Amino acid sequence: MIRFEQVSKRYRDGSMAVNDLTFDVAEGELVTLVGPSGCGKTTTVKLTNRLIEPSSGRIFLDGDDIATVDPVTLRRRIGYVIQQVGLFPHKTVLENTATVPHLLGWRREESRARAAELLELVGLDPSAHGSRYPDQLSGGQRQRVGVARALAADPPVLLMDEPFGAVDPLVREHLQNEFLRLQEVMRKTVLFVTHDIEEAVRLADRMAVFGNGRIEQFDPPAKVLDAPATPYVAEFVGADRGLKRLSVTPIQRTDLEQPPTVRLDDQPDTAATRMHVSDARWAVVLDDEGELHGWVSAESLASVPPDEDATVERYTRRMTAWLPLEATLKQAFSTMLQHDAGWIAVLDGDLFAGVLTPAALHEALRRSVEEHS
Repeated sequence: MIRFEQVSKRYRDGSMAVNDLTFDVAEGELVTLVGPSGCGKTTTVKLTNRLIEPSSGRIFLDGDDIATVDPVTLRRRIGYVIQQVGLFPHKTVLENTATVPHLLGWRREESRARAAELLELVGLDPSAHGSRYPDQLSGGQRQRVGVARALAADPPVLLMDEPFGAVDPLVREHLQNEFLRLQEVMRKTVLFVTHDIEEAVRLADRMAVFGNGRIEQFDPPAKVLDAPATPYVAEFVGADRGLKRLSVTPIQRTDLEQPPTVRLDDQPDTAATRMHVSDARWAVVLDDEGELHGWVSAESLASVPPDEDATVERYTRRMTAWLPLEATLKQAFSTMLQHDAGWIAVLDGDLFAGVLTPAALHEALRRSVEEHS
């Protein structure tokens, strides 16, 4: 979808912003451009939509040499999101989001309907937020509007320059999660600029590590972390790159342990016997469909009077620490720390799949590193 062929940008003072860039980005691929300030990441993005013209080389978008395409026409094929968002302060959220369809000549009703649809997609209720102005939104909400506006005309390519850099870490992580969810649905071709190696690793299909105007390594995150191509890359990703690998290692079924399970309508003595046979102090509580409802301890069931007419449901405790099967080991580790939990439940959709323990998490990380090696 995007191809750079020996692209360089030299300014009049002789400084070289980017030097002999050659790389490809496949359709539907999310590539992060990561590196320190001044290394050429933002210049690369601006070359892609002709906000900056190259000194030499050629850039292709879906087979078209962009030098032969009218810049305004080109930019309407490309969504652009920046850190400062750039919303029009005098326009409402709905009007901001409908800007590009309006410029393309869509009817007003079509533009507003598309804007409302995209606001919902990025997690903003158009009925609640559509009539507000940018200064009435939080930083995270403004960034969501920026993403919605960039997607409004359904461009095949999305350029994102430090889009989440101006918000606090908690909001940033939430925006990253939402963007990954969007990307699963929309499969845009994305160039995503960041100076944050953790963000680059977490989001990317492949990542380009920049150093002084050139790409030092262009590989999937796991390979960059496990096999840095140069000493510069090794220093940039850091000595703790093994820990960063947690962000790109998904939980697998083989990582899970299977504790005893009981049903909501089981009798307490039946459930207690099952735990005793398994030599377990607790069991996971499921309903008849296999959905998770919590857990119950052997101690709580041992105190139930023999003549009490009750089921396990009465003694079930709510499960606070759980994750979907597609989560990463970093998310699992974070959830364990957050809830001070010795284990966390893992769900496959709505169904209980097993539990992950600290020992199993450690083994999963070792397995991942060994498999890649």
